[in-house]
Amino acid sequence: MITQETIQKIIDTARIEEVVGDFVTLKKAGSNYKGLSPFSNEKTPSFMVSPAKQIFKDFSSNKGGSVVTFLMEHEQFTYPEALRFLAKKYNIEIVETGQSDEEKAKRDTRESLFLVNQFGNEYFQDQLWENETGRSIGLSYFRERGFSDETIKEFQLGYSQDGYEVFTNEALGKGYKLEFLSGVGLTKVDGNRKLDRFRGRVMFPILSHTGRVLGFGGRILKKDSKAAKYLNSPESEIYHKSKILYGIYHAKQAIARADECFLVEGYTDVISLHQAGIKNVVASSGTALTVDQILLIKRYTRNITLLYDGDPAGIKASLRGIDLILEQGMNVQTVLFPDGDDPDSFAQKNSLKELEDFLKEEKKNFLRFKAGLLLDEAQNDPLAKAKAAREMVQSIALIPDELERTAYVQETARILDMAERILFSELGQMRSTKIEKEAQQRKRAEKGLQEQENMRVVEQVEKGPDSSIIHVQERALSSLLLNHGDKEYYFGEEEVDFELEPEKEATLPKESICEYILAELEEDKLGFEHPQLQSILQHFLKVFNDEDRIAKAEEFLRGENPERMHMVVDLIADEPELHDWKRKKIYPPNREAHLRDFTMETVLRFKEKKTGQLIAEIQKEFKNGTSTNPQALAMAKDLTELKIKINKRLNRIL
Repeated sequence: MITQETIQKIIDTARIEEVVGDFVTLKKAGSNYKGLSPFSNEKTPSFMVSPAKQIFKDFSSNKGGSVVTFLMEHEQFTYPEALRFLAKKYNIEIVETGQSDEEKAKRDTRESLFLVNQFGNEYFQDQLWENETGRSIGLSYFRERGFSDETIKEFQLGYSQDGYEVFTNEALGKGYKLEFLSGVGLTKVDGNRKLDRFRGRVMFPILSHTGRVLGFGGRILKKDSKAAKYLNSPESEIYHKSKILYGIYHAKQAIARADECFLVEGYTDVISLHQAGIKNVVASSGTALTVDQILLIKRYTRNITLLYDGDPAGIKASLRGIDLILEQGMNVQTVLFPDGDDPDSFAQKNSLKELEDFLKEEKKNFLRFKAGLLLDEAQNDPLAKAKAAREMVQSIALIPDELERTAYVQETARILDMAERILFSELGQMRSTKIEKEAQQRKRAEKGLQEQENMRVVEQVEKGPDSSIIHVQERALSSLLLNHGDKEYYFGEEEVDFELEPEKEATLPKESICEYILAELEEDKLGFEHPQLQSILQHFLKVFNDEDRIAKAEEFLRGENPERMHMVVDLIADEPELHDWKRKKIYPPNREAHLRDFTMETVLRFKEKKTGQLIAEIQKEFKNGTSTNPQALAMAKDLTELKIKINKRLNRIL
């Protein structure tokens, strides 16, 4: 286990705006940063990062937390993996105590796979530059393809010797284990026989968006009808082809700056365009485009432009990808290169200016692109034209945004010279079918949770109508503890108008908001019903009593209790700062100026609701004939008098 001292050092050092900024395009918004949610499809930014509080809050998906939580949610890291990622980013040495054998084995295995891949990457580069055969075969090939030495080094290209066990024996000699060499697919094991998977190939390392080597692509150089031209690493614990985009590590910042991503098919397409000056480009590595790959791009931009060969295969590939992209709420355009050219060859033959002009002039939105293809096929056949219209509407039906769907239907009507009402009718039927299918899927997914939900509803009914109101007051008190617990005020009975008598404030005894709330609740032996809020209250009590200090909100953001942590983020996230209220001439009340009165009022409101709840419980017992307490009536009378007194005090404060 990572020691608490190390964890604290990591949390103290890491800056959430820097870490999140590697994955999400953020813009300054007052004292915070904002951006589009990386967890949901949205057009208006509702994702907020607070450098002062070191938290993020996504108001569209209701996710929130610390820098560690963000990595766990966004990258699907475990808690230790997120800490290790941050430690590596900020060059912090990790000190560990004992951990379970299973945890240690899993972490060690994953790390060993990365280490083996890193060794392979360095070895293949060394062979390309330092080995005579590698230079004469591999380096010559890359240079013949038009890649500069600088580009070759930037993309960490390499060469694997044409020998059955050359690489494997070198790795084993350096102490790397065969099980890990086999685990990432660098070595194929067949009984007692060991084979280098990529022998005789030039090597393209496939990097994650953080720069770690996930796998490799290798291109064979000699003519061999039995061998695949390109060979990729097999699926492994760290390499999942459908979730990876080649070039994302080199392109992510350029994509965010340009607010556009060019998507191509192959490694050399990416490298040639990057070398030419088009750096916001990635490749699907020869696989059919997947939703995971689209969502990876969506972290940086909502605009994708597909660059494909002008042959039938390229056209079909672009059509398959268009609908997937539209369904994720993204904008898609397409560029087809002249017949006989691909992005690689076209970039090699043209200057950056010519390349940029071509991309700008040939770029078509998906609708005009698809319409052009379908109408070319339809010619003057009315049935084929109707089929083309249906296929275009099918694509439009996938778009989540209603206004965009409307605009595209209107444009389709103009292109096809058809009545809008007919296309809207077709769209309505398709959307209805789609919504019905989605509803059925949701129903099946929710079926397993129905019993749990029913139990929750029953519990709410049994608690009575005041339970939700009590929860509101509990949240308000918890928010005061977390956000303002250390602020000191005079909470005595003497009424003082501090605005009119500011000099008197200095002479009055003060106590912190935390001390006041804890004392008031302890005096009446009151706690919170909500388990997470009660946990927060207990932590404040323990720290105050045992350590004579006021707990800080950041102490709840370390991931040990995710549910409580999300609750804390909700309470300390300042939602109004997400918007430029002043520009809209909206001025929220300054709670800070009236914090003393607000605190006293909140405590009283909580007590008032709590006494009302106790009175209702006593009345219910008498009504059901289950009361066994002879003093219950007197207790109810006392509680009623207390409630009246509290309400009088509330009126005074108000």
